[in-house]
Amino acid sequence: MNEPDFPPLFTGQRVEGAADPFNKARAMAAVGCDAGLIVYNVSNNWLRAAVVLAPEVPLAQAVAMIPACGVGFQNALGALAPPEVAVHLGWAGTLYVNGAACGRLRAAAATEDLAAEPNWLIVGFELPLWPESDQPGQTPDKTALYAEGCADVDPIALLESWAKHTLIHINTWADGGTKALHKEWKGLAKDMGEEVQVLGRSGTYLGVDEDFGMLLRDGEQTHLLSLTDLLEKS
Repeated sequence: MNEPDFPPLFTGQRVEGAADPFNKARAMAAVGCDAGLIVYNVSNNWLRAAVVLAPEVPLAQAVAMIPACGVGFQNALGALAPPEVAVHLGWAGTLYVNGAACGRLRAAAATEDLAAEPNWLIVGFELPLWPESDQPGQTPDKTALYAEGCADVDPIALLESWAKHTLIHINTWADGGTKALHKEWKGLAKDMGEEVQVLGRSGTYLGVDEDFGMLLRDGEQTHLLSLTDLLEKS
């Protein structure tokens, strides 16, 4: 397997077998690895990767790295897949290809204090390459990359492209705030304006606030769900 060629400031570490790159990245960040490390695992059926970040802003704003990585994934797959393949982003991290769930984003941080700068923030993605079943029609709401006309997409090339596009969005965010990221992310958001169930609540998904918190209308009340609620606990 070829080693990925990551952009400057990013370095790679491959793990193999059943090793979870997200957990590996989290463990390495906890003991003090450099920001920009991408841990990845490419198998016959899955592409998994996680990046260690160190945004110098409070956690409440730092979690914008989750949508930045999501938009980076859409841009990366959009550059490699056939033009008819549609990629959308669920607020809670689900990745959608041609309308069906196809993997997810996940994240964790060094702190739960919204006002504190996290020493590290991990954002990862998991992408199924092949369906778990040889009868995918039984689960039409779930899919895999190669079942959606993307059999020619090389997972290493996709990983490289994800790193490149994610870095662009992180730099844009760092230089100019969330405006540009908001604009691109909203164009990719799944189910906005629709009835959804998320984090134990249901209602109409109205949109997001400046920090990408979900505005969820439930009867007469509008609830704000923070992206920090998606962070995995220790």
